Amino acid sequence: MANINDIAVDTIDGSSSSLGDYAGSVRLVVNVASQCGLTPQYEGLEAMYEKYRGQGLQVLGFPANNFGAQEPGSNDEIQEFCTAKFGVQFPMFSKISVKGDDQHPLYAALIDAQPSRTEAEGGGLRAVLEKNNLGPDNETDVMWNFEKFLVSRDGDVIGRFAPDMAPDDPVLVSAVEAALG
Repeated sequence: MANINDIAVDTIDGSSSSLGDYAGSVRLVVNVASQCGLTPQYEGLEAMYEKYRGQGLQVLGFPANNFGAQEPGSNDEIQEFCTAKFGVQFPMFSKISVKGDDQHPLYAALIDAQPSRTEAEGGGLRAVLEKNNLGPDNETDVMWNFEKFLVSRDGDVIGRFAPDMAPDDPVLVSAVEAALG
């Protein structure tokens, strides 16, 4: 498996980057979408970023159009939406695929390192997805938009959280605070 820090990604403006550019920081990697019922999580993710970035947290947003075509926009449109609607200041990256034959190597590595996720209290999203035959093909697949992977300062994937776990959920906050030390 490739080291998470060595995997090439592009920022939303097209510049070359990698998670290694954020080495030494705790990273919360999130696949995001602009037209999802969970899109208001941008607000909570930004609040988390603002609260903890001084302690070394980076929230890293990866737009993906894998679920219900809920991220149809171009990188420029996504950036404009995130900034205008939610005041997003955390780093955003170019749109990628988080599952399927064209899955980005970053998500293959994240899933390989952390195949199971911590579910939100009640697990409401999973039930809705399964009822509508939209659940993941494989249990290890990203379930939906806004699934979260927590990466340590050293680049180890130390947590994975269901899409419907809000950024202010005590389980996620506790994991982030523990990783920040």
